[in-house]
Amino acid sequence: MLNRVAVAPSGFKESLSAEAAADAIAEGVRRVVPDAEVDLIPLVDGGEGTAAALAASTGGRLVSLLATGPVGEPVDTHFGLLGSHDPAMAQTAVVEMAAVAGLTLVPRALRDPGATTTYGVGELIRAALDTGVRRVLIGCGDSGTSDGGAGALQALGARLLDAEGCELAPGGRALTRLDRIDPSGLDPRLKDAELLVACNPFNVLCGERGVARVFGPQKGATPEQVEELSAGLENWAYVLTRDLRDSAPTGTDLHDGPGTDVRPASVTDLRHGPGTGASGGLGAGLAAVGARLLPRFEVLLSHLDLDARLARADLVITAEGALDHQTPRGKVPAEVARRAKLHGRPVLALAGTLGEGAHEVPGVDACTGILPAPMALAEALVRASELLTDATERALRMMVLGARVTAGIRS
Repeated sequence: MLNRVAVAPSGFKESLSAEAAADAIAEGVRRVVPDAEVDLIPLVDGGEGTAAALAASTGGRLVSLLATGPVGEPVDTHFGLLGSHDPAMAQTAVVEMAAVAGLTLVPRALRDPGATTTYGVGELIRAALDTGVRRVLIGCGDSGTSDGGAGALQALGARLLDAEGCELAPGGRALTRLDRIDPSGLDPRLKDAELLVACNPFNVLCGERGVARVFGPQKGATPEQVEELSAGLENWAYVLTRDLRDSAPTGTDLHDGPGTDVRPASVTDLRHGPGTGASGGLGAGLAAVGARLLPRFEVLLSHLDLDARLARADLVITAEGALDHQTPRGKVPAEVARRAKLHGRPVLALAGTLGEGAHEVPGVDACTGILPAPMALAEALVRASELLTDATERALRMMVLGARVTAGIRS
């Protein structure tokens, strides 16, 4: 019997928030098991919706403002101030990079990660510090940028100069011309503030698995642009380490994962360190000015009592836009499945698309795509809630049928 169902999805990029996905799945569950207790646990991974979700869960609030968007135009954005009833997170601001430099803010015709900027992220950090908080949590995910955090550092007061002493233009393409960084204008409050970057530790800045090569094509980069961006980020890591490492506060930490030791940043860390490639390299840029890079689920899920809620469920349902070989590398369904399996709970994963490796995600017992027939992407995005509900219903009816057949055979 399915008396208790835990619904713990991520959002579907450019389509459904985590909250909307959870509601859609819950509707599908109730069509099949009307009396089931459905525990909605929409999960954020640092991307879209992170600030709102954390503010809501702690009794905090959102602060709205205008800031520079990824293509250089002003955008309406926000950051969160967490509530005080969670002492561990009190006096903390949440800057969601996707809210000011996310892919959804880049018009399709302008998707060139060599030109987009994280300048607005730096503006949000400064605005958060203006409120008097001493801790700023930066959520990484759903980015539309690949500038290594260069724009954010410029907004925070650093000058990025070419060999002629001219300020660099926005975007990752310009990083190949970077000659030196002048940190004298950096916001002095950074030395006393605690910057925590919630990131995917599998994302690294440089190398064959570097962020430009792995995510550049998703942001609109051609193969030639991918190589150009990779070269720029290599130069960025070198100059960052040379010019900013010594001025960064002590204690700049890079974590390999929950429970692991921390190490001071170094040349190798900024190129290949866990999380340095987060949000197009924003992790590396912020680490160079003293931020700590932390596994995102360690930071973002700590307030949800997730493990206990999964343990109480008869079935755990998770979901994301795509399920494939990338999923085990720090995506929500893999984390939910890992935690559910600690309590021996079965896991069903739903996805907009099933790619290579979808059936090999550790801890996922069954997975299914939500499309009942081939359709255009534009139509699928518009109908995502309906499709997710219907797919949930189909999957649960098959489960109920299977249970009845098994019971009949045993009898």
